[in-house]
Amino acid sequence: MELDEEDLQLINALQIGPRLPWTQLGEVLDRHPTSLAARWDRLTSAGAAWINAHPLGDPQQMTLSFHDVQCDPARRQEVSAALARLPDVFSIEECHRNRDMMLTVITPTTTWLADSVYPQLDRIPGLIRYQSSFCTKLHFGAADWQLGALSSGQVRKLRELSAPPEQYHGPLPASYPDIIRQLARNGRATAAEIAEATGLHQATARRQLQRILNSRTMAFRCEVAQGLAGYPIVCEWTGRLPAGEHDDAARVLAGLGGLRLCASTTGDTNFMFMMWLRGPADIMAAERSIGELIPRLDLVESVVIARIPKRVGWMLNPDGTASGEVVVPGEAW
Repeated sequence: MELDEEDLQLINALQIGPRLPWTQLGEVLDRHPTSLAARWDRLTSAGAAWINAHPLGDPQQMTLSFHDVQCDPARRQEVSAALARLPDVFSIEECHRNRDMMLTVITPTTTWLADSVYPQLDRIPGLIRYQSSFCTKLHFGAADWQLGALSSGQVRKLRELSAPPEQYHGPLPASYPDIIRQLARNGRATAAEIAEATGLHQATARRQLQRILNSRTMAFRCEVAQGLAGYPIVCEWTGRLPAGEHDDAARVLAGLGGLRLCASTTGDTNFMFMMWLRGPADIMAAERSIGELIPRLDLVESVVIARIPKRVGWMLNPDGTASGEVVVPGEAW
């Protein structure tokens, strides 16, 4: 399918306010709420766009780590399939460089990573080696990236409508794991849908859902099949930069457009970022701009991602559309 302008506007609006009611979205987009809901159903049915939710990968709250994986070339797909079944492995990116895959892992603690995730990786046949780095600061995430299909006035209004309420710091409900698994499958799940799926009374589901949303322990984002959105190239860079310059560098990168991830990390390099690009020529253009704007950034490696079989728990088809299969957060949560 092809995404028309109204599709892009709706996706952009949901990038800003993933759980805004159709009535409010309709006011901003000047469309009937029922029409917007029907359009969204069409997009999700085709796997062109979807809204996911996942435990927040902020290193101040949880452990966000990245892992370079080498595997037996003859067992690449077998290894990828085994990794995809692991709930703590939220994303898998396949490439063809010194590593075969790059994993994004979110765990409550480093202890869980060491005691649970690493042993599971060790047991995967065909997985030869993995090397880990830890995110020490997440400067920019995929939820910050937008299509740019809306006017500045529409963006401003949507941000006002989606401004979060006062953060809840109390204990999370015992139903937290069940509710976040439903949200992982559908980031716009209503209290009624959660009640039906979990067996909670609807009023209880509504109250506990709101408590979880207000705790800000979950990140919501509207995803889009990158090829359909006009960004078929995904490139990741790693480099070295004095620690005191990371924040400024992240702001510069965000201004270039296409930035999907920017993080300070441990390891041989201490700065990484990923961009969605419209063509191979944009890689050189981006590196030229980066060299001029961030001269002290020593780029060590650039990697073009060949395929993304799993993105934040959602299994993707080879063309980048959602398959409909979701690996929900596991027992760690």
